[in-house]
Amino acid sequence: MTVHYYFARKFLWVLLGITAILFVLMALIDLMEQLRKFDVEEVGFDTVLQLTLLRTPEGLYQLLPLIVILATVTLFINLSRTSELVVVRASGRSAIVSVVSPMAVALLLGLLAISSFNPIVAATSVLYGEKSDALQTAGRNALSLSDEGIWLRQGSAQGQAVIHAARTNPDATVFQNVTIVAYAPDGGPLRRIEALSAKLIDGAWELTAAKEWPLQHGLNAEANAITHNILVLESSLTPDRIRDRFGKPSAIPIWDLPKFINELQIAGFSARRHLVWFHMELAQPLFLVAMVMIASAFTMRHTRFGNTGVAVLVTILIGFSLYFVRNFAQILGESGQIPVLLAAWAPPVASILLALGILLHMEDG
Repeated sequence: MTVHYYFARKFLWVLLGITAILFVLMALIDLMEQLRKFDVEEVGFDTVLQLTLLRTPEGLYQLLPLIVILATVTLFINLSRTSELVVVRASGRSAIVSVVSPMAVALLLGLLAISSFNPIVAATSVLYGEKSDALQTAGRNALSLSDEGIWLRQGSAQGQAVIHAARTNPDATVFQNVTIVAYAPDGGPLRRIEALSAKLIDGAWELTAAKEWPLQHGLNAEANAITHNILVLESSLTPDRIRDRFGKPSAIPIWDLPKFINELQIAGFSARRHLVWFHMELAQPLFLVAMVMIASAFTMRHTRFGNTGVAVLVTILIGFSLYFVRNFAQILGESGQIPVLLAAWAPPVASILLALGILLHMEDG
């Protein structure tokens, strides 16, 4: 048991060290990107730095399998160079037993990632999107989803408008039971419009069976109401922008994702992308365990046998290949080519079986 604690502690420290190094590198790279994206003299360097720190956790979270495989490679190469694995074998323990503690740490890390780190990444992603949109569009466009339906906000130099719709189609181009309240640039309400449906065309809303009420002070709204068969209103929203805002599952904490999926389905959006993401997050711990097993299979041999560089290269290539297969299965699942559960759970399970076969072959022949 002492040996397991020792290996687990060493693996944890290596993992934290690699995470810190990658965090700094990613933050510096993203800082350069933010400096190109925003004018420092206009928004200030502190704002750019804040945006960088808000965006970096998402990138780090996506690289978690790579971090685990690099940490495992570093751990077992160091143990081989110091002959600690030789001592373990001499004590009568199989080298495979040495993998158990890093696997347990990877499993706990995966559970911690989806239970705690995932909500943090979701919060920072949403906050980054809000701040970035506010700097680029002066906060004129906003989207939200609730039990009451879909809420949109658009704005231009002529003023802002709040839009509510009961539901929409999966492409976010046609909205049903639409209510629009337009505001003047000074913030006062100008008019209220209700329509049976609204179609989002190029740069405008096309309202069908619409009724318009003026909201100026001292004016009888119902007496001056106007009915339109077709009414066209300018819009700064696009279907892609709406789908992207509602269609980014990583911006939703995993604890809120089932409820959000249900709201998407009620509103008429396709929730398949979110379902695939949800199950892939649940399968994340198994995939991290597979990365540990793959890395250990090629790096537990003593360094005197040589070819250490080749073993590390093969390990990283296999890790990237499994990561690519996992992402490819995600794409197939989101497009409906394969079932959701197959897309999410098959890659980690297959990776564990493949790693187990390689590990047994390398150690026991």
